[in-house]
Amino acid sequence: MAEEDIATNLRMAEFGASLIADGDTIIHHCNTGSLAAVDWGTALGAIRYAFEHGKKIHLLIDETRPRFQGARLTAWECQQYGIPFEVITDNAAGYFLHRGDVQKVMFGSDRVAANGDVVNKVGTYMLSLAAHANGVPVYPVFPLTTLDMSLNSGEENSHRGAARGRSHRDELSRRSSVSKRSCCAKPSLRLTPHELITAWVTDRGS
Repeated sequence: MAEEDIATNLRMAEFGASLIADGDTIIHHCNTGSLAAVDWGTALGAIRYAFEHGKKIHLLIDETRPRFQGARLTAWECQQYGIPFEVITDNAAGYFLHRGDVQKVMFGSDRVAANGDVVNKVGTYMLSLAAHANGVPVYPVFPLTTLDMSLNSGEENSHRGAARGRSHRDELSRRSSVSKRSCCAKPSLRLTPHELITAWVTDRGS
């Protein structure tokens, strides 16, 4: 199974890297590398493949609140690979997109519905919305097994239970000035409508 995953992820990396131009600056959301999937990962695998095949790229890694997978995991992986990067706050993405500093937005997907809606880490929608408003291509990268044809749209699978509320509150309390007595609403997943997606990158192509 591991070998099969490596082959699948490598094909995604090749297809995704073909969409990356020499000199691109890319915003990446959450963690999609070898810590998330076998060896190449998904979106970060495409970025890594482009870099290792000679394309000069620069990565803007958003921190990905509240768990900070971008700041803690993706940044660490990029250090290992030597990929040039900077960590940015989640709400700074619009600033860089509006300035014209970014040429691509890439992320993974937890589930993709039959109509092309992408269900992914919270923050993906706002990032995609800002990219779309500024004419920047948005590319989710995922294996074809993530496509669920039984879901007509992402609305059918865009929420996770409220049981995560306490852990999110505690996480925010540790990392900010939020009082432990505060009630924090922080869902894990949300859909990004297919209208905001430029192309879907899978192990079968894009």
